[in-house]
Amino acid sequence: MGKRIVSGAAVMILAVAALLAGGTWLAAALLVISCIAYRELCRATGVHGKTGMGGLEAIGYICILLYYFLLWQEQTFSGGIFGGNMQLFLFMLLIVSLMLLMAVYVLTFPRYTSEQVMAAFFCMIYGPVMLSFIYLTECMQYGIYIVWMIFISSWVCDTCAYFTGVTLGKHKMAPVLSPKKSIEGAVGGVAGSALAGALFAFFIVERAIPDRSVIWAFAALGGIGAVISQIGDLAASAIKRNHDIKDYGTCIPGHGGIMDRFDSVIFTAPVIYFMARILIGA
Repeated sequence: MGKRIVSGAAVMILAVAALLAGGTWLAAALLVISCIAYRELCRATGVHGKTGMGGLEAIGYICILLYYFLLWQEQTFSGGIFGGNMQLFLFMLLIVSLMLLMAVYVLTFPRYTSEQVMAAFFCMIYGPVMLSFIYLTECMQYGIYIVWMIFISSWVCDTCAYFTGVTLGKHKMAPVLSPKKSIEGAVGGVAGSALAGALFAFFIVERAIPDRSVIWAFAALGGIGAVISQIGDLAASAIKRNHDIKDYGTCIPGHGGIMDRFDSVIFTAPVIYFMARILIGA
């Protein structure tokens, strides 16, 4: 437990430092985290071969590096290659990545199966692309405040759900997948995250944005993010169960790998990004 607390605190400090630095530093930190997450997912889903990294996995790393570079330049330089059209950028990424993976598949046939190709594509989107929405959120209007809701809704929910479940939990939420999680804990996690979002807006955000009230918007972001974060947590657990592994990795003592610690954040990041555009008009 002591090792878990220390490593968890270290991860939180590094996350806070990256968020405070923002910009290029945040993008660089997310690139490193995304590559580690991709590696863990490739190992879990069988893309990473017994003899080491193969062509499919290598193409994934190349696409992730290219994706983050183009994403950074689109947000850093006015207009960028795609003229700020993120929809075109993301659509191009999906098509090009799939075509490159299929090229490796047919040129090395029958080394890889179609299931491995689909898994490699899935691993790129699930970890790296969804994590990149942390950076996209930080780049939007009021993003320096909104981006914190990704972590507040995820990690506050996790803490509140744990303590509520321990004290009040009676009804199992997913008895086969995660026997320790309860419906009462899930409700407590959502309520705690919504309250944390409202308090964050009241004490910090509204002082920085005095011309509008955003308390209810941030409370909604916290509550909705908490619901999604629990789905993300269970989704990552389901993948581990399917492939009969306990943890995705060992880089965070007491927690496992990057995917074990950021599983809920991965789902929450894009949801907070899109909901902020709807609720706050950022």
